[in-house]
Amino acid sequence: MDARRWMWIVWPAFLAAAIMEMVVFAFVDPLDMRWLGASLDGSRNAVYTVAFFVFWAVSVISGMMTVMLGRSASDLNQGAGTEPLAE
Repeated sequence: MDARRWMWIVWPAFLAAAIMEMVVFAFVDPLDMRWLGASLDGSRNAVYTVAFFVFWAVSVISGMMTVMLGRSASDLNQGAGTEPLAE
């Protein structure tokens, strides 16, 4: 994948992660969160940071799937003919 295509994926994913971060933590206090019944040991900033990177990773995966599903048959076959084989 070329650099331009990566920017098509990573930059919107970054913006989406930033928006998700603001929306989620406007309603959730990181110190009240629990993981498998135990409270999180990190500071608020640590939870914000980890959550941002998780949101970003999920958004990048979503963008990559969109780009991959949008590829044409000729891109997928790398120029090979798409005609069915003659019998």
